[in-house]
Parts: sequence; C-alpha cells; structure tokens
Amino acid sequence: MLNVQCFTFGPFQENTYIISNLQQQCWIVDPGMNSPAENNTVLDYINKNSLKPIAIINTHGHIDHILGVSFLKDVFNIPFYLHAKDQFLIDNAPASAAMFGLRLSKTPLVDARLNDADVLKLGDELLVVSFTPGHSPGSVVFYYAPGNWVISGDVLFAGSIGRTDLPGGDFQTLINSIKTRLFILPANTKVYSGHGPATTIKTEVEHNPFFQLD
Repeated sequence: MLNVQCFTFGPFQENTYIISNLQQQCWIVDPGMNSPAENNTVLDYINKNSLKPIAIINTHGHIDHILGVSFLKDVFNIPFYLHAKDQFLIDNAPASAAMFGLRLSKTPLVDARLNDADVLKLGDELLVVSFTPGHSPGSVVFYYAPGNWVISGDVLFAGSIGRTDLPGGDFQTLINSIKTRLFILPANTKVYSGHGPATTIKTEVEHNPFFQLD
C-alpha cells in the first residue's frame, strides 16, 4: 500500500504530498516549498524515513505548486513530470513569482509529460493519471484505487472548486472535469486537495455548493 504524507507550505498554504511505498521509494507531488526552512522540512521527512525519491509528479503548473521543484531536482537528481498543456505556466514562472513576491531560485525543467490514463509505477504500486482541465489547461489528478484516495490538485476542494479566472482556466470545463472524472469515483474515495483539508467524493457530491443546483 502507498502512504500519503501532507505538508502545507508558503503564503498560499499549498499542500505538498509525499507518496511512499513499503520499499521506501517515493514520489513528491506539487512541491511548494518557499524557504530554506520548508526545504528542510521535506528533507528531514525523507531522511528520517529513509526514503528514496523517484520523481516529482505535478497536478498542474501554477507557481505555488512548483516553487520547490528545482531544489528537489538538484538535491536528488530526479525527473519532473507535468502535462504538456501547462508548459506555458512553467515558461511564465519567473514573472508569476515576481508578481506574488515569491522565491523562485530558477525555472524548473520539465523532463517528462503526463498524459490521460497514464499508469505511474512505484515499485509494484500503480497510480492512474486522469486529465481534468479547467483550473489550468493541463490539470491532472492522481487516483490510487487500493487506498481509496485521489490527489486532486486545485480541481476540487472541500466545499469549493479551483479558480477559473487565471490564464487558461474555464469554468464549464472544470465543472465537466469534476463530474466526469472525479464524481464517478467510489463515494468513499478520500480527496487530497491542493489547498485546505481533505474531503470525500460523497461529501462533495452531496454538499459542494457548485453542484447543488444540478
């Protein structure tokens, strides 16, 4: 089984996840560390648990989700995975960081592309990629059926949905992504979001205000 550990970083209170298996291999999802202290928090967790990072896999490319990518690539020499449609966000990362007064050491290099229905392997464990545009053009989510959880990035939150007023965002596209890719998952699926607390598919289907008028 895969274990999920959440850390919350930066002024946007972004959720960074470390997913590890029993063989102590791990993926790092949406690293948003924005200071040496936050970098050390991740390193301390990895070292204390004797983990071996395999890759950085991102739900999308917004600045608050990529701030720690270059640091981790330099320390562990691991690849960075992102959907191709969010490459423009990486290209614009320096300007985005400056706009929000965030610390970006350098623009991260994307090493590999995530695509819809990709199956990512961590040892014997499998994580399924699902394309869920709307918050950004290249947003994806990561679903782990054996553990009944999904990492939703900024697509779906507890009681809310991702913003659609940023470049490449589209409200109706996002609503469709949630209905056709997330709400079809088992009701008891735990949702680990890019910001805020975890929730479940059942809770959001029944109570999320963006879907109560359907």
